[in-house]
Amino acid sequence: MNLLRFPKPYADAAARLRAPAGFVLVALFAWLAAPTPASLGWGLPLAALGLALRAWAAGHIAKDRRLTATGPYAYVRNPLYLGSLTAAAGFALASRSWLLAVLFAAFFVLLYLPAIQLEQQHLRELFPDYDAYAARVPALLPRLRPAEGPAARFCWRLYRYNREYQALLGYLAAAALLCWKAWR
Repeated sequence: MNLLRFPKPYADAAARLRAPAGFVLVALFAWLAAPTPASLGWGLPLAALGLALRAWAAGHIAKDRRLTATGPYAYVRNPLYLGSLTAAAGFALASRSWLLAVLFAAFFVLLYLPAIQLEQQHLRELFPDYDAYAARVPALLPRLRPAEGPAARFCWRLYRYNREYQALLGYLAAAALLCWKAWR
C-alpha cells in the first residue's frame, strides 16, 4: 500500500497542527456524540482493540535507538497509527455520529498520513536497513504472518517510557463520557 505523498512544507505544517487539531476534535467529539447502549456495545470494544494494538507497539519500540521490527512491527510498520485509527473508528461507531466519522477520517488523512511520511524519512536517515524492512513489512495494512526477524518480548518499561498509559487514560475518559451521554 503506497501512502499519499505530501509536499514537505505541508507535512511539516500538518505535524505542527496535529496536537491543536486533536484538541478541537476532542471538543467536537464531546459535543456531537449521541451514543446508545447498542452503539457503545459495538464501538467501545473496537476502540479497545485499537488501544491494545497501541499498547503492544509501545512495549516494543525504542524510538530513535533501534529499528523496531518485533511484536506488531513484524506485521505492520505503523502499529501505533493503525491502533489510533482503529480506536478512532471505534469511538466514531460508539458516538453514532457520521459527522464525527468523517472528521476522524479527514484528521487521519490530512494530519496523520503526513506524519507517517515524515517519520519514514527520519527512519531512513537513522537506520540504513529501513528500506529493506519497509520492503518486507507494509505501512498500514498488516501482514497475516510476521516478517522474519529477531524475536523480542513485550517490555513494560518501554510501555511506561513511551507514556502509552496516557492513551489508556484518554480511552477511559472518552468511554466514561460516552456512557454518561448514553444513560443520562
